[in-house]
Amino acid sequence: MESSNRLARIQLNKATISFDDRFTLSEIDWIIEPHQHWVITGTNGSGKSALAAALAGVGKIESGSVQGLPKHVGLVSFEAQAELIAKELKKDDADIMDVISLGTPVSEMIFEQCRDPELASELVEKFGLTKLLDRAFRKLSTGETRKVMLIRALSSKPDLLILDEPFDGLDVDTLAMLQAHLASIIDTVPMVMVLNRFDEMPDFITHIAYLDKERLEKKKGDKKRGDRGRLAFTVDRQDEAAFNELYQLLHLKTADLSLPAADPATKLPALDPCQPLVKLKQATIQYGDTVIVDKLDWTIEQGQHWQLSGPNGSGKTCVLSLITGDHPQCYTNDIFVFGFQRGNGESIWQIKQFIGYVSTALQWEYRVSTSCKNVIISGFYDSIGVYTKATDHQKKIADQWLELLGMQERADQPFNKLSYGDQRLLLIARAMVKHPPLLILDEPCLGLDDMNRQLVLALIEKICEGKETTVLYVNHHTEDKIKEIDNHLALEKNH
Repeated sequence: MESSNRLARIQLNKATISFDDRFTLSEIDWIIEPHQHWVITGTNGSGKSALAAALAGVGKIESGSVQGLPKHVGLVSFEAQAELIAKELKKDDADIMDVISLGTPVSEMIFEQCRDPELASELVEKFGLTKLLDRAFRKLSTGETRKVMLIRALSSKPDLLILDEPFDGLDVDTLAMLQAHLASIIDTVPMVMVLNRFDEMPDFITHIAYLDKERLEKKKGDKKRGDRGRLAFTVDRQDEAAFNELYQLLHLKTADLSLPAADPATKLPALDPCQPLVKLKQATIQYGDTVIVDKLDWTIEQGQHWQLSGPNGSGKTCVLSLITGDHPQCYTNDIFVFGFQRGNGESIWQIKQFIGYVSTALQWEYRVSTSCKNVIISGFYDSIGVYTKATDHQKKIADQWLELLGMQERADQPFNKLSYGDQRLLLIARAMVKHPPLLILDEPCLGLDDMNRQLVLALIEKICEGKETTVLYVNHHTEDKIKEIDNHLALEKNH
């Protein structure tokens, strides 16, 4: 791919770009003029992130041409974030001489290859990361990790800034600060954003590119035929009629949803209806002198749905891990869950059997090579991957979920080859498959386009309407409220 001077025209002329054996961007015709700022949007799996990555020189050009790509590109994406996390996790696997890796500190992540240290220092302060510079990168929360990625890109003096879902996972104050900073650099740096939410589109965006996907019939022996993404159309934001039509397309809602039934053979033990599902009494989480959660009293009754909110670093994930039993301090706190007083000899699996869970961290951990269908089936066993032969009924239920998600033709496709949004949909189905007494959804709409977000919200609403499952819903976006959720716990940052 050719490089050009700063703020030159970028042109893709019938460019077919392959990224692996299963996905290709097909015959993309696209021109980005100097000082234009674009949003790429479209359905899950249509290649939004792939098209953005192509502007950073990623992918193999099979035909056509790509001209004018800048030399210095600042890139922020879920994929790049996951790659950094994966590199850090691999250090745990290197147990030579029993040396335990402490992980790369945040300061090194930000400043090692920084081209504008002054801006980086300014952004570190604005993003509230000053006290975290000595902390290991992998120990950060999802939102804090995203902030580090943003600072790295913004302080790299890019000729082109590519931001793939830059606002997801950020609290309200951080979101406003980032939008203000981006608005301040529009005259010097062209931007391309991947956004699934039109309501997050900055005012300075001038054009929208909409992608959709097409599936090709795979011929025998042809390993390279699979999903293809195409640039369906582009819209000038000044064209009000075209813009409104695209907005309506992206806000289609799915109606008449019905959830597949649970498997009677995997019915969970009955819980005492007179006992709460969860009760935290004066719960405290503290690292050294830093108090993350301070004396929290919280009771979740059966059928009492909750929304949990709070800024990045306020302890939302820590509180969830107290409930699931994954936090080491759960045994030093007064915690009652599903009829068990923690610390009285119960196993973690006795707790986890009653919980369905979806989070970004789970998605990063789900690195095994398995099929879409098996991801859903793994929910019956609370496992990452399937290591027990599934029953015919379990397979049937998994097929019903795939059909509900519009992914029935992708049952045997590898999970790790799916788009971020499609992976999230499958993990939600995995969490719901047993109709657990408690369904914990930690930012379930993260990375989803509008149509799939509406599907997820409708599914959550259906679960809330039933009597089997209590929902604990963690969310930053006020517009993604569930009408059945009347209870709200807002955590505050103590440090």
